Formats: sequence, C-alpha cells, structure tokens
Amino acid sequence: MAHFPSSDGRAAWRASVLTLFPEMFPGPLSISLVAQALEAGLWSLDAIQIREFGLGRHKQVDDTPTGGGAGMVLRADVLGPALDHAQTVNPGGPLIYLSPRGEPLTQAIVRELAAGPGVTLLAGRFEGIDERVIAGRGLREISIGDYVLSGGELAAMVLIDAAVRLLPGVLGAADSLTHESFENGLLEYPQYTKPRDWEGQTVPEVLLSGDHKRIAEWRNSEARRLTRERRPDLTTGKKPG
Repeated sequence: MAHFPSSDGRAAWRASVLTLFPEMFPGPLSISLVAQALEAGLWSLDAIQIREFGLGRHKQVDDTPTGGGAGMVLRADVLGPALDHAQTVNPGGPLIYLSPRGEPLTQAIVRELAAGPGVTLLAGRFEGIDERVIAGRGLREISIGDYVLSGGELAAMVLIDAAVRLLPGVLGAADSLTHESFENGLLEYPQYTKPRDWEGQTVPEVLLSGDHKRIAEWRNSEARRLTRERRPDLTTGKKPG
C-alpha cells in the first residue's frame, strides 16, 4: 500500500483507492491546491494494490467471464478481502466503484462526499468486476461521464479532486465556491480580466461600471442564458440529446 500522508500524519478527510496500478497515484493530485491541502493535513491518500490480495503464487486477480465473452473480470474472492482491508484503513467512508454504468457524478454528490469522513474508491480494470462484489459489499456505483476509460484510476482522481477542493481551508476565498458552475444549478457566467481591449473584443461595459447590483444582475442573466443554451437539462431535468 502506498500511503501519502499529510505533514502531521493525520487528516480529517481520507481517500483510499484500490487499484492494480498504485504507481499512478498521487499523479495530478500531487500539484496545485490539492497537493498543498495534502501537505497541510487537510486530507490523506492511500493507494492499495489489489494484487496483494491475489490468489496463488502468481497473485491472480481476474478470470474469464462466466457464460463466455471477451476479456477478463476481477474476481469476487479477491476484491472482497481487498475491500475489507480498505475499510480497516479507512473506516466510516462510503465504498464507491467507479463504473460507466453508475449514477452520474454531480456537484451535489461531490458536496455530500466532501462533507463525510472520506471515501474508499475501487478502480476497476478489464471488463469490470464480479457483480456479487457490488451487492456483497454495498458498493455505490458512480460514473464521471458517458464514455469508457482503460480503468477507474483517472475517474478516482477526478472524484477526489472535486471533493478535496470543497474541504474547509483548501480554497482561499470561500465565496468563490458559490459562483462556480453547478453550485446554483446554473453554469458559471463569463469571466474577464485585463486588458480592456483584446483583438477587437472589449470587456462588457457593465463590468467596468462599479455598480455591484448591475454587475450581479448581468452575471445572473448570463449564467441563465448559457445554461439555457448549453445545458437545458440542468433546469428542465431532461438529459441533453
């Protein structure tokens, strides 16, 4: 098991990832605000090698699909003990399987997970995992999008990054969270900075007015316009396409 502790050896929020490739971690989580939060003791990370619970001399972790078919499936008698071990390392948090057939990851789910003690994430490989593990260990299936990756590791990093940035003390300005996309059921309004004129495009005059009420109204109006145009499902509840 690879352990990436906070500087003081403890953390309020803990992420454990079961994976066949622990060397992929911390990966992108080792830079920027998330890495600073790790060093500051706001969270910790464990990358647990599934193969440590493999069977026999060769530490077998998978086998052919029952009933035939292509590829390999991760075995229940390997993943069960691996998940049991993970729960001793990271008790209290939900067990989550990153799967393209899972419920879509939303900001509401991220807030829910960030408010808890942490998460234990199972990063699958091959054709997936034995269905009995999902039922037997009460795994919650979550998807980061309608596409298929080589494995669940990148999806685990996405979920961790999204949750960690919501932890108290990670972002300098708490107010910035309330104006982000999805926080109020809307996409974020357009942002501008210097210079005032760039390649024939100018910053909207209202943003230069100093009138905070007008600016707030413009931003709200733009957020609603962008949401209607790009993600009407956020307001209607109907999926795009």
